[in-house]
Amino acid sequence: MVKAVINRDPKILGGTPVFTETRVPVRILWDHLEANVRLDEFLDDYPTVSREQAIAVLESATGVLIGNERESTAWWICSKTTLVVLSR
Repeated sequence: MVKAVINRDPKILGGTPVFTETRVPVRILWDHLEANVRLDEFLDDYPTVSREQAIAVLESATGVLIGNERESTAWWICSKTTLVVLSR
């Protein structure tokens, strides 16, 4: 099943990319990881974000960074008003 993982909507936090069906900015995941906070702690702090959502975002970013975006488990779809990451 393919589902949206990240949503960017101007009506939600002014268009800041958030985890779908939450108001949790994706940037907060990166902030936690940069501060050496474990993924489990992030998920405890933001229970509306599922483990599957967080992992899909991390896998997609990894795929893009190492040049294997085709092998990534997620796809990025962009338009002027919406950024959506779809996960298998």
